[in-house]
Amino acid sequence: MIYEERTTRHERVIDAAHQMMNAARTAPKAKGVDLIECAVVDGDELKAVSAHLQQMGESLGRGGLLRDAANILMGECIVLIGTRTETMGLNCGHCGYPLCSEKPDNVPCAFNMIDVGIAIGSACATSADLRMDTRVMYSAGLAAQQMGLLPGCTGVQAIAVSCASKSPYFDRVRPKPQ
Repeated sequence: MIYEERTTRHERVIDAAHQMMNAARTAPKAKGVDLIECAVVDGDELKAVSAHLQQMGESLGRGGLLRDAANILMGECIVLIGTRTETMGLNCGHCGYPLCSEKPDNVPCAFNMIDVGIAIGSACATSADLRMDTRVMYSAGLAAQQMGLLPGCTGVQAIAVSCASKSPYFDRVRPKPQ
């Protein structure tokens, strides 16, 4: 049997994305409470995220969103990482309120977002170890959040993943909104 690199690329990228989710899951969490949710999106669902992001860019007149809508399709998939919201009860003040009991429900606990950042770092470190090209995109994460792809989650971020001779996430041109 001969396995040609170009014909197995998608499978290898999806395998790497699964390992990235494992890294996100096992990353340290505030107080040891795991509120992180992860998913891999490819195929038609990836095209739907791109279309939603395209619509966001057009309606808001933001070229960066249009660029990212095209850019995620140049890779094989995106890894989504978000958090369910739960106040950690530390009264740390990082959310802008001195006590957790004073924090409005629509203000996320800072530690929930810190946990997302640590999970992203772990996932990206894993992808680097596997020699995958990645780019963290808040824009694609926001589109996925608006689409409900990680139900009950906020702060959703996307990591675009590719394995090509040149990273599609490096030299990016921002189109002008129409």
